[in-house]
Amino acid sequence: MQSGTMVFTAMNRVIFGKPAATALAEEAERLGARRVFVLAGGTINRKTDEIEKVRAALGERFAGVFDHMPAHSPRDAVVACANAARDAGTDLMVSFGGGSVTDGCKAVTICLEHDVRDVDGLEAFRSVVKDGKRHIPEFRAPRVRQIAVPTTLSAGEFNARAGVTDTRLKLKQSYMNRGIVPESVILDPAVTVHTPEWLWLSSGVRAVDHAVETYLSIDANDYSDGTALQALRCLGDGLPRVKADPGDLDGRLRCMMGAWLSMVGIVAGTRLGASHAIGHILGGSAGVPHGHTSCVMLPYVLDYNLSVNAARQAEISTAMGHAGAPASAVLDRFIAGLGMPRTLRDVKVAEADLPRLAQNCMLDDWTFSNPRKITSPEQVMEILRAAY
Repeated sequence: MQSGTMVFTAMNRVIFGKPAATALAEEAERLGARRVFVLAGGTINRKTDEIEKVRAALGERFAGVFDHMPAHSPRDAVVACANAARDAGTDLMVSFGGGSVTDGCKAVTICLEHDVRDVDGLEAFRSVVKDGKRHIPEFRAPRVRQIAVPTTLSAGEFNARAGVTDTRLKLKQSYMNRGIVPESVILDPAVTVHTPEWLWLSSGVRAVDHAVETYLSIDANDYSDGTALQALRCLGDGLPRVKADPGDLDGRLRCMMGAWLSMVGIVAGTRLGASHAIGHILGGSAGVPHGHTSCVMLPYVLDYNLSVNAARQAEISTAMGHAGAPASAVLDRFIAGLGMPRTLRDVKVAEADLPRLAQNCMLDDWTFSNPRKITSPEQVMEILRAAY
C-alpha cells in the first residue's frame, strides 16, 4: 500500500498566458507593494525592452534593477543584490530570467529577512547532508516575497528550495524553507522568445528529467504519477515544436505548462535520483550549464536503474510516444534531436576530474534516494564513465 506525506508550499497563484508586465503590476497592486525591486537576467535587461515594460507598468512602484547574477547563483552575487534591494527599501522582489536568477532571488529574500550582508552570513541557513540524510535548519520565512517571471524551463520557480554556489568550495548548496517559494509565478511565453535556443531546449530537458525521476522515484504515488506523465506529453510535443519554429507561442506555453507539471511531485516532497544528484555536482563543481547536466546524464542513469524499474521505464517511453522502445534510447534520440550534448566530454568535463565529482555526489542527498541504491563514489563512477 502506498504511504507518504505530501507537503505544499506558500505559493499563492500561477498566472499563465498573460503579458508579464501587466500581470506584475496587477500583482503589486494586489499585494499592496510600494517598492518593487527586480532581479533580472543580464540579456533580458540589457538587450531587450522587457524590463522597460515592467518599469512603465509599475510606475512609481519601480524601485530598481540588479542584473549581475551569474550561472548557479553564487553567494557573492546573491548578497550584492540583497544589499542593493535593502538600500532601495524594497517590499517586493521580482525575478525575471532563468533558473539562476530565480534561485538567486529566493536567497535574496532570506538575506533581507535575516540581515545577511556578506557571504558568510548565509552559512547558517544552508542544508547539510550527513550520512545520506539532509538536515534542514529552521528559520523565519521572509516577509519580503518574490514574484517569478521565468524565461527558461528549469521550473525552479515552483520549488521552495534555492540552489546557491559557494565559489570558494566550488559547491552548490541548498537553502530550503516553504516560505521562500515565490508568492506567484507568471508564465508569459512572449518573453521567452529572447532566450537563446540552447538554453530554452536544454532547460526543457531538465524539466523532462524532473518528470522522469519523479515517475521513477522511490516515493512514486498516484498523485505525482499523473502529473509527471502529462508533463512528458507536454514537453515531448512542445520542445520539438519550438525547435522547428521559435515563434510558436502556443508551443512555448505548452512547454511552460509541462515544466510546471514536472515540478508537482518534487514540490510535494518526492525524492529524485542520480541524474539530479550528479547534475547538481556537475553544475556547482564543474561549471556545466544547468540544463546540459540533464541532457548528458538522464539516459545513462536510466540504463543504470533499468534492473530495478524496467516496467516503470516502459511507461515513460509510452508517454513520449514510443511505446515498446527502451526509455534510455527514446530519451537519447529525443535529446540528440534537439541538438543537445550527450556526453560529459561534450560539456568539457575532464576525465581526470571524475573521481572528485563522484566524491562530491556523496554530499547530495538525492544520490541516496536513487531507485538502484548508491552507497559509494565507485557506483557513481560507473555512471560517469558510461556518460564520458
